[in-house]
Amino acid sequence: MRRADRLFQIIQVLRRTRKPLTADAISAELETSKRTIYRDIATLIGQRVPIRGEAGMGYILEKGFDLPPLMLTPDEIEAAVLGAQWVAGHADVTLARAADDLIAKIADTVPERLRPFVLEPASRARPGRDREPDRIDMVRTRAQIHEGKKITLHYRDEQGRDSERTIWPIAVGYLEAVRLLAAWCELRKDFRSFRTDRVVNADYLDEKYPERRDILKARWRQSLVWERPPDT
Repeated sequence: MRRADRLFQIIQVLRRTRKPLTADAISAELETSKRTIYRDIATLIGQRVPIRGEAGMGYILEKGFDLPPLMLTPDEIEAAVLGAQWVAGHADVTLARAADDLIAKIADTVPERLRPFVLEPASRARPGRDREPDRIDMVRTRAQIHEGKKITLHYRDEQGRDSERTIWPIAVGYLEAVRLLAAWCELRKDFRSFRTDRVVNADYLDEKYPERRDILKARWRQSLVWERPPDT
């Protein structure tokens, strides 16, 4: 690895964590010596990159530092294009269009030598097949999630039973053939997953749910509802 590339990778490694990283951890990931990492970090600090810490204690990149846009490595380009391909084949129409636009923007922005990684990637995602149609406005649903607002669902379960649920939406999960809306259900007083193709109708409320979104999401993750979606 060229030294310039290694300096860039050290910054990337530090950017992805909030905890101090030791030179041992960084050198193990970049497959180089600890002495080299010490020398490279000293160089970065000399170039006014806001890294703080010390040998033996670990290093952290302070907030506010940013790199020029789209300084991507070939592997990062492959990862971004592969993810966008999957979204284009499995997400709703709006996100699928955004994924196609993202690939086009990456191709227009990266240097010429990296363009084949966008236009002729080595990895491919299989197009989505036999997907059940969403019966809910996914754009408005994602907006409610971001704003922490409630939704009232008129829902029909697998046995054909109808119910009305006021929910606190948390996240949308994209599975191979269906999509799930994870939420806190006021009726069941617990986390539930709702298939978007079984929604009969949805009312988007202006009322915010009373719990902070990050706390609600943390409780949902602890409940493992995504791994065990019950039949609502």
